[in-house]
Amino acid sequence: MSESKGTGGPLLAAALIAAAALIAYAGTASYPFVFDGAAIVANNPTLRHLGTALTPPHDGSTVDGRPLVNLSLAANYAVSGTAVWSYHAFNLAVHVLAAWTLLGIVRRSVRGSAGHALGVALVIALIWTVHPLQTEAVTYIVQRAESLAALFYLLTLYGFIRAVAGGPEAPLRRSWAILSVLACLAGTATKETIVSAPVVVLLYDRTFVSGSFRLAWRRHRGLLVALAATWIPLGGLVFAAAGRHGTAGLVSALDWPHYLRLQAYAVPHYLRLAFWPTPLVFDYGTRTVPPAGWIAGALALAGLALATAVGLAVRDQRARTFGFLGATFFALLAPTSLVPVATQTMAEHRMYLPLAAVLAVVIPAIGRVLGRTWLLVALGAAAAFVLAAATRQRNQVYASEDALWSDTVAKLPGNDRAHNNWGNALYLEGRMPEAVAQYGEALRLRPGDNPEAEYNLGNGFLQEGRLPEAIAHSGEAVRLVPGNPAARNVLGTALARAGRLPEAREQFQAALRLDPSSPATHSNLGTTWLLLGRKAEAAEEYRAALRLDPTYADAREALDHLATPSGP
Repeated sequence: MSESKGTGGPLLAAALIAAAALIAYAGTASYPFVFDGAAIVANNPTLRHLGTALTPPHDGSTVDGRPLVNLSLAANYAVSGTAVWSYHAFNLAVHVLAAWTLLGIVRRSVRGSAGHALGVALVIALIWTVHPLQTEAVTYIVQRAESLAALFYLLTLYGFIRAVAGGPEAPLRRSWAILSVLACLAGTATKETIVSAPVVVLLYDRTFVSGSFRLAWRRHRGLLVALAATWIPLGGLVFAAAGRHGTAGLVSALDWPHYLRLQAYAVPHYLRLAFWPTPLVFDYGTRTVPPAGWIAGALALAGLALATAVGLAVRDQRARTFGFLGATFFALLAPTSLVPVATQTMAEHRMYLPLAAVLAVVIPAIGRVLGRTWLLVALGAAAAFVLAAATRQRNQVYASEDALWSDTVAKLPGNDRAHNNWGNALYLEGRMPEAVAQYGEALRLRPGDNPEAEYNLGNGFLQEGRLPEAIAHSGEAVRLVPGNPAARNVLGTALARAGRLPEAREQFQAALRLDPSSPATHSNLGTTWLLLGRKAEAAEEYRAALRLDPTYADAREALDHLATPSGP
């Protein structure tokens, strides 16, 4: 390992990284919650008090089984409520801290002079900070699960490096060891990708510190065992959140071989984006890949895995370094590449930390070709400038739901989920005909088993007053998912407006059995009872709606109208 003396150079490098991050992400502080972010914050009662934040809801969202992610959102809520600026500030601060930690790891791992090690570390950390691939983990607020877990992963390794360092740092070894274990433990409460951190630490020890697994175990087994012990709470959290299905979506039937074929295409695709980050896509949907695509990808991955294995096996230090970085790359992607995640078969945020391993292979190799550290730094600064500009441009798609999903549809027009979500964005803007068109396209792309598009299309037709179409599509949504109270509420409303009151009443009653906490459904059932001439039942439903939401105007107005002598 290399140890840089003095603090002036590292402090300047850290300042440059922070400045680059601020430039690349300038203007994003006002960007709204997108996709599932608004629902996670608005519908999560555990965020209202810091005392309940460590018990996130088991609702299948990004925070399920990840108490520290939930706690971070609760802290933001305590600071700014639903105003987004503090959420973005937190995400950017995590990103900068992770970049600084990466800088420290590389600086202490590169062989050569202190200046050379710092120069290589600066270029790697700087490019990693401003690379457009990172935008999804930084600008998309709730995807802080990825960046926060990466920070804890890096701190685990950095704490270990400092704990085993000699010289004047020896008296602080225990403190650094404690930091390493605590960071790994915090990672278990953040995201499942931390599972490989103890293994990567062992590989680092063997590659850069002890020289062999036997000597690494003999010297540092206490710390290595303590890190491995974090698998116990991680297993408990994973088991407790067994129902967590990732981000939003209703697809749930991907078989493992199919998923592996998708990953055989996805991982080489991520690698290509590391070198040429375009086009970047927010949601890849549940795409299929032709045999030529996944077979070529599988062969490329097999070659990379073989090179990694050879690098780990030989004694040459440069080859071992490549082997360590290749193993780290695979270890970071393994949790999401080997375990099916049905709602996000591909996601660019998964490359957030693996990108560091790629850069740690490429940048030193370029440095050896150039032969001068200053030339490497100059070239790295130029590359960082270009990448920062690309990041600023990419960030613009997060300025609104409309921009995000229209961009996704433009790049993947066959993605039914993107069309459906673009329809939701248009619906919220009151652009109903355009929303209905997008819902219809989503259903055309995936007919027969698309309850979300059926529901949205039924609701869209209801808003347009097209009752036969609204009944048909919301009825199909209910048939596909009988336990969806929202679809039953839409179907009931359409039936009531069409004069089919007994059928409407049945749908509202069924919806309330599924979700008795909906004031809108109680009010709708009350109106149906009223139209059926059952005033007492109508009044009771209106009262139920007001007990749930005292500000519910429709129920209050109807109840007041019933109480007047001129009432019906």
